[in-house]
Amino acid sequence: MEKFMKYANFFYTAVGIEPYKKDLLEHKKSLTSQIVFWANVINLTLVAIGESIYFRSAYSSGKLLEAVTVLSYIGFIIVGMSKMCFIWWKKAAMNGMVRELEEIYPRGKMQEQRYKLEKYLRSCSRISFTYSLLYSLLIWTFNLFSIMQFLVYEKWLNIREVGKTLPYFMYIPWKWEDNWTYYLVLFSQNFAGYTAAAGQISSDLLLSSVATQVVMHFDYLSESMETHELTGDCEKDSVFLTNTVRYHERILRLSDVMNEIFGIPLLLNFMVSSFVICFVGFQMTVGVSPDMITKLFLFLFSSMSQVYLICHYGQLVADASYGLSVAAYSQNWNHADIRYKRALVLIIARAQKLTYLKATIFLDISRSTMTDLLQISYKFFALLRTMYVQ
Repeated sequence: MEKFMKYANFFYTAVGIEPYKKDLLEHKKSLTSQIVFWANVINLTLVAIGESIYFRSAYSSGKLLEAVTVLSYIGFIIVGMSKMCFIWWKKAAMNGMVRELEEIYPRGKMQEQRYKLEKYLRSCSRISFTYSLLYSLLIWTFNLFSIMQFLVYEKWLNIREVGKTLPYFMYIPWKWEDNWTYYLVLFSQNFAGYTAAAGQISSDLLLSSVATQVVMHFDYLSESMETHELTGDCEKDSVFLTNTVRYHERILRLSDVMNEIFGIPLLLNFMVSSFVICFVGFQMTVGVSPDMITKLFLFLFSSMSQVYLICHYGQLVADASYGLSVAAYSQNWNHADIRYKRALVLIIARAQKLTYLKATIFLDISRSTMTDLLQISYKFFALLRTMYVQ
């Protein structure tokens, strides 16, 4: 099962988080992880405070464009920090969920083939690699953008003076341009940017790996139900039905735990992402330089990809849960005992109550959620444009 979660675990290690307990974990490694985690959190918090002060100053001075730019950065930090902290807080629930996944995980070549494990693992690995590569490209483009401008425009092409600049707007209470503290602040901002990105990547990849396994178990249960040959003997057929119901209940409980762990971070993610997409789109329409357009487009595309990834897996979970009702109806139950038919009706009725990936009780996530979020973002974008023109 570690193959499903290897990309998520890699980025969790980068921010010093052990999302769930592993066997034979050394104390020294755990202590090192705690040091890395708190160093990440403290540095990210300080950068967020500096950006918040800068936003207040820029907004008070009427610099709407700079204020909106800083809000994009603050929103990015809020999402990354919330996802990191909630996984750290919910570690006990994560341990229980991973143990449950391990108990029902297919073992042996024959079971792996029946579950079509290779197909789901290949899909999860492909999406995880592409998503992590995209987000890593985003954050390092932002982190190294000011340095590349200095090297290309001032040192190489010699067409304009760039000077020492930082990748993100932030209030700094001292003169940092002409002394060694510039490199300290530059490192701090790069460190914070990577922390926020890794916090989001790791949580999203963990969610996608768990959701993929939930879908795999739903699909296996549906296929088993549809292809099962009934004997006509009520007692024998009822044993199969009982085992099916128990297996279904385990998957439903697993889905509930998944929503308990990821629900609040997902709600914050959708709330903040609607504003971030709006702010980035606004910056792209107010006449910024071509190289800045490229940077902002990458930010916009990555934010929308993150939202779509979550919505995509939400839709897969809903479709897979509903598939059990279709499979039960498609079963060859015509000549089954009447008691079996009555029990089958209950299973169909329960399976028609879709299992959703939930952002708490407020939002059931599916692909239509993406449309709703874009509509909200556009409304805020239109409001910002009106304020800027006036």
